[in-house]
Amino acid sequence: MSRDPDPLTVAQVVRRAVEMCDPADEDADLGEFEAFFEDDDEPVNAVLNLEKRLAAAEEGVDVLLEKPSVMMATVVALYLAYRPDEMRGEPEKVLRLAARAEWKGDPPEVVADWLAERGVAV
Repeated sequence: MSRDPDPLTVAQVVRRAVEMCDPADEDADLGEFEAFFEDDDEPVNAVLNLEKRLAAAEEGVDVLLEKPSVMMATVVALYLAYRPDEMRGEPEKVLRLAARAEWKGDPPEVVADWLAERGVAV
């Protein structure tokens, strides 16, 4: 009898989002954002207010909400929570789709510039 795979946890989704936004692991802000969730083993599909939980951590790292890498990690984590099939997706594709989903294809200029630097067109 086959067993269903374990559900994705909040920590796994956030870790993957951070990896997609910072593959070289050089962004200290993203490390701090990820640390908020490192022990969060709650299944992501069981969290009622995931968007609020992510936003609170985002604000904890980026009080002025102006750091594009943190903004995108938040958006990507939320996207992955609803699209777990994209956990192994190509980062550029996931970044593009998450930005489109969050900002209807019109991200803030600072995010659009950050994405463009990574070769991602929204």
